[in-house]
Amino acid sequence: MKKDDCIFCKLANGIIPTNSLYEDDIVNVIFDANPASEGHVLILPKEHFDNIYSLDDKTAAHVFQVAVKVANAINDSLHPVGLNVVQNNGEAAGQTVFHFHMHIIPRYENDTVNIGWKPGSITDERIKEIKNKINGGM
Repeated sequence: MKKDDCIFCKLANGIIPTNSLYEDDIVNVIFDANPASEGHVLILPKEHFDNIYSLDDKTAAHVFQVAVKVANAINDSLHPVGLNVVQNNGEAAGQTVFHFHMHIIPRYENDTVNIGWKPGSITDERIKEIKNKINGGM
């Protein structure tokens, strides 16, 4: 299903023209309009999913298969020194458009891309507690 008021549904389905890198019946890979680096693209499912929590298994698998294909093509042609695959869910995680999408961001020497966090610490006991909670929901 597509949402009439979703800009990424319109971009993914060609209603709004884009600089598309790759397209098939499930996704459209477009160049980011405000790229973090040269070659930064977005993988957009053509169907609307708000975030990873609503994504079906078939689409999820396909998005990652396309991510591998695109990452390899970027690596072979642009020769970055690294690459980030980024996918945000929820405002607190940095999601600003509520249509599932995955960023492929090539990294270059001295670029200004800043993806990171301050490492924390955790006890083995707390990991066990968290693991039990998560396993209970799977």
